Order: sequence, then structure tokens, then C-alpha cells
Amino acid sequence: MQGHFGRIFGALAFMAAAFTPFSGASAAGDTNAGYVAVGASTSVPYGWIEFCQRYKGECDTKALPALDVNATADSMKRIKQINAWVNTTIKPMSDMDHWGVVDRWDYPTDGYGDCEDYVLLKRRLLINEGFPRQGLLVTVVKDEKGEGHAVLTVKTNKGEFILDNLEDEVRAWNKTRYRFVKRQSQTDPNVWVDLGDPTTAPLLVSR
Repeated sequence: MQGHFGRIFGALAFMAAAFTPFSGASAAGDTNAGYVAVGASTSVPYGWIEFCQRYKGECDTKALPALDVNATADSMKRIKQINAWVNTTIKPMSDMDHWGVVDRWDYPTDGYGDCEDYVLLKRRLLINEGFPRQGLLVTVVKDEKGEGHAVLTVKTNKGEFILDNLEDEVRAWNKTRYRFVKRQSQTDPNVWVDLGDPTTAPLLVSR
């Protein structure tokens, strides 16, 4: 398992060397993305709790001051590249087919995973590239059918952008079709906060 995970990182590093250097200014994205309303602390998804039991070193972290990602042309381009690379490299598979359980958050070390697994890998790759953990927030949303889904929020100094396994384009949060439910706190990934109006998120589905 660890060997395959290492190969995923190795492949990403190889691809990074092959990317054409940035030559324009438009990659910084929509500078009017804005910020979702953040509420009080809320329940932590069981999937995250169980993930932390398997990867204690990644969750035994101290609280840090809130810090946004600096949304430069180069940083936004890299975020888009990683989002697209993970979406292309990892193949979708439900937790039931993958693990024989309804819901499990894990790294897609064998090349397969569902929405949470895409999110966790994108978050890890971005952290490894030097992006601040405080700006990379695992987020639970509802789609237009009211079904649960997970995305990665990149909170920047120019607004919040969403990395989604269902599309390669990195969109401003307010230009997605989702209703935002809850996400990790910027200061502590093991604390979760409500987003927008209170709502009950259904069990996350594998997509």
C-alpha cells in the first residue's frame, strides 16, 4: 500500500517537471469569489475520525493561526494542475465495492476511491508542495438532489475555491451547484464548523 502511494507521489513529481511554465496572468481565477458564512463548531464526520485512527501522525496536530493560501497566478495554476491530475489518475469506486463498508475515508493508494479519497489525496499533495494546511479544508456539501458529497475548499486571500472530483475546473464556491454544510476549521483540522444555514447532511455517497 505504501509503495503504491509512493508511486503516486513520484508520478506527480515527474509530471510537475513536464508542465509548461506559466506565461499568463489569468490563472489567478475569479478575484470576486468571496467567502462562505462560517458558523459554530459542529459534529465531526465519522469518516474523518476513523481516518485519524489509521493515520494518527496526520491528525495529531497542534492548532495553528488561520492562514489563507496566497492566490497568485502560479499558485492557482498549480492547484488546478493537481486537481486535474488526481481526477485523471484516480478511478471512481464506491466504498462498498472498494472496502466492503458503506463509508470509509482513506488515501486511494491502489488507484481507486470515492469523493472523500480524492479530497484527502489533493489535500496531502498540496500540503507537500508547501501550501498551508489552514487553507486546505475538507468540506461536506449537498448537491442539487440533496445528496451528500465531499470537496476540498481552498481558502485564499482572493476568496474560496472548490476542488471537486466530478470536474477538473476549479470554481469559486459560489459558482458551484452545492449547498455547503460543514468543513474543517482553519485553525484545527479535527474541529469542524457549520457553513451557511443549519442543515442535516445525509450519509456521503461514493462518486
